[in-house]
Amino acid sequence: MSRGEERTPDLRSPPDTYGGQPCSGDRWAASVWRRGNPGRSVRLVPGRTPGRRTGGGPWVQRRAAPPLEEGRTLTAEEGKRLLQAVMDHRMGVLVLLALVFGLRRGEALGLMWDAFDPEARTLRVTHSVKRLKNRDPRATTKTRIVISELKTKRSRRVLCLTPELVEAIKRHKAAHNKERLKAGDAWLEHGLMFPTAFGNPSDPDTFSHLFSRLAKRAGLGHWHPHELRHSGASLMLAQGTPLHVVSEVLGHASIAITKDIYGHLLEGDRRAATEAISSALLGKQPPVAPKVAPEDTEDTG
Repeated sequence: MSRGEERTPDLRSPPDTYGGQPCSGDRWAASVWRRGNPGRSVRLVPGRTPGRRTGGGPWVQRRAAPPLEEGRTLTAEEGKRLLQAVMDHRMGVLVLLALVFGLRRGEALGLMWDAFDPEARTLRVTHSVKRLKNRDPRATTKTRIVISELKTKRSRRVLCLTPELVEAIKRHKAAHNKERLKAGDAWLEHGLMFPTAFGNPSDPDTFSHLFSRLAKRAGLGHWHPHELRHSGASLMLAQGTPLHVVSEVLGHASIAITKDIYGHLLEGDRRAATEAISSALLGKQPPVAPKVAPEDTEDTG
């Protein structure tokens, strides 16, 4: 084989073992493909290999993940209009907290009363409400709503509350207690701050439809709860909140994710930083005229 000739992977039947371990057709095909294409970083999924077939079926190269996008965001004025429209709704405080802290839909629905500390003015994000596929063959429904603990350290976080937010949650607590008394024996306690009228976890999809109606009532048109998250992040950055703090509030796995999504909003900060250090080092001094020797002066070097 000449040096410039392209090498084609030999996708013959896999051996019984490879690397001292039992070898499957998928594992063997991926290994041969990498050896036949040195220097290429590819991720293969069971299904197809470029131009060849194996006993385990064809392989295909997985497409790269699409770039992260910010999506639509509410302006400060639109945020005020929305909060005024939902103020008296039983889910109004949820919308408030989701917008202020950029909470995910499931996180907002999973907020717990025992995570609220009015004295310390903190609120811990510890759980999430999700709709999952029901894998029980005896189940009568295809999906089920579950309350699950957040798994990562960055997603489990403590939010710092202002006195205004503490008072808003306290008012919601009073309305919540009235609902519980009204439901009587039909109430099922889960410790949730924003359950249904009978204490059960709220359906995330039902809340999405509700939020869209509330946004239309505020004259904003159709909006999705996840856009509250983008709006909260954008408003925090617009107020000068450092990027690493925004990342912690949002519960991102790393600051790199926050930068990828919202980095374009920091253009003004970068310009301000350049102007600040330029002013500190160079100042706004008048330009210094170059020294010119008189024409009749002898040049001494």
